[in-house]
Amino acid sequence: MRHTVFCVLSVLITIVLALVSLRYFTDFWLLSLVYSFQIHLSIVCAVGAVIALFFKRHWYGFLMLAVATFLNIHGVIMLREFAGRTPSEDAPRLFRLMSFNIENDNFENGGRIADAILASGADVVDIMEAEPVFAQLPRLQQIYPHRIGCAASETCDTLVLSKRPFARQEIHDIGELWKQRLVSVSIDFDGTPVDFLFPHLSKPYFDDFQSDELQDLPTFMQSHTGALVVAGDFNSSILAPTIQHFLRGTGLTTDFPEPTTWPVSAGSFGISIDHIFARPPLLIRSTSRLEDSFGSNHYGLVSDFVREY
Repeated sequence: MRHTVFCVLSVLITIVLALVSLRYFTDFWLLSLVYSFQIHLSIVCAVGAVIALFFKRHWYGFLMLAVATFLNIHGVIMLREFAGRTPSEDAPRLFRLMSFNIENDNFENGGRIADAILASGADVVDIMEAEPVFAQLPRLQQIYPHRIGCAASETCDTLVLSKRPFARQEIHDIGELWKQRLVSVSIDFDGTPVDFLFPHLSKPYFDDFQSDELQDLPTFMQSHTGALVVAGDFNSSILAPTIQHFLRGTGLTTDFPEPTTWPVSAGSFGISIDHIFARPPLLIRSTSRLEDSFGSNHYGLVSDFVREY
């Protein structure tokens, strides 16, 4: 009986470890979600290996434990790789950004979401799948008189609100699956011009669409040579090879550790698939998660930015 349990656990753990380890050989889109859960899966496998060793002390159990431990440690290292420099404590805040995918059928919570936006103190707000707050726009525009997205004739996906006027505003298609899922704006903050890109990427298991979008996104960044913020729903964690390739190629950094945003039911044990990235001379002082998901399947994020000198 003990031998049988050891063998069953070994087979299951080996399959999971093999799938996670494939990240070092291929970024195959069908496994992208597996790669995003590398730390979670490696912890489960490590616990499973310990349980297997309890039933039978065998070299293969120790091998599984060693591989699981390596995958876990390397996962943390990869997350840490893209951490931005911590700004000095006395550096004044330049602006606050809120980014939130509120889920497009979440109409019953539109009023509460609008309340959260108004209470956030954010200078710029990026709302994805924004139809539930469309009816709240008259109230929101009292504080955020400048907006792009969700025109009456458009499908309301990405809505960007700002307290300050836009020096430039554009909506682009990104990839081939969805239309008008990239908003680009420029805002001047007391003499510091900042460019913003707000993408809403496809899910990673929709064939190669997300990978194609991540290849398109740097093209839109080329004309922006100064302070830059890229924020939105990427539908993958930084552990996904496609996201890592994008970040290495663009020099963007983020807060560490990133707050988890999905799935909502997992709370702090979920993964970060919504991101707020910055490029010098901007630094992220902190990124926090909204305490309430307001009926969405994502948590929203709020980041404070400073400028390095």
